[in-house]
Amino acid sequence: MADATILDTIVAQRRLDVAQTKRDVPFPTLQERLRQAPPVLDFVARLRQEAPMALIGEVKRASPSKGDIAPGIDASRYALTYARAGAAGISILTEPKWFKGTLDDMLGARLAVDALGAARPGILRKDFIIDDYQVVEARAYGADSVLLIVASLDHGWLRGLLECARTMNMEPLVEVNNAAEMDRALSVGATLIGVNNRDLRDFSVDLGTTDRLATMVPEGILLVALSGINARADVERFASAGAEAVLVGESLMRAEDPAAKVRELVGK
Repeated sequence: MADATILDTIVAQRRLDVAQTKRDVPFPTLQERLRQAPPVLDFVARLRQEAPMALIGEVKRASPSKGDIAPGIDASRYALTYARAGAAGISILTEPKWFKGTLDDMLGARLAVDALGAARPGILRKDFIIDDYQVVEARAYGADSVLLIVASLDHGWLRGLLECARTMNMEPLVEVNNAAEMDRALSVGATLIGVNNRDLRDFSVDLGTTDRLATMVPEGILLVALSGINARADVERFASAGAEAVLVGESLMRAEDPAAKVRELVGK
């Protein structure tokens, strides 16, 4: 039997986490919270408003590959800073063990950017989603979209989770890292596809991943480049490859002036 990858380890823990959360917060309780959730925004349309290139700024405290990045941050303050500087989307890590995120981080970010009204960025729940419960949970805590990682889901679950998200008017960001995963994303009808330049099996980064996979994307699908984006030149590279958005995390979290870094990346 092959050794477990980093992704396998994280997903196994998330299954345990979700099972415990279901016991702590039964589905009827979650549904009550869902009824009180703030209204959803069309995440894809919001990204397209920034054509030819939108930026999704990520809020994360840590990662499995880098350890602590900014463990003591106020997620809501970072989200509002990104938004005011020109981010069209805010990605909030909610995985608690390796990324040290929480659902309250996401809710706080959503409430903060609500001050911007109709111009607010869309909120993405960035996590290892393996159950419908997490999709409902995301919407209940203010998300406009959720991340679905093809490598962590069999075909039935990928299709089912995508459909579950759409029942709540959320178009998920479907993440791929190779041609086979791109084929799977296209086969379930994903319209928002993220190419992760980081292979979650070993966390190695290859910026050529987006260049290679972008050629497989039909017209009409919004392509997002993820990971390894540090400078305006990287953004321009992926724009040339066909991406219409980039998701940037670590370089923003480590920047002395996150707002200035957002403006640099979006070319303002």
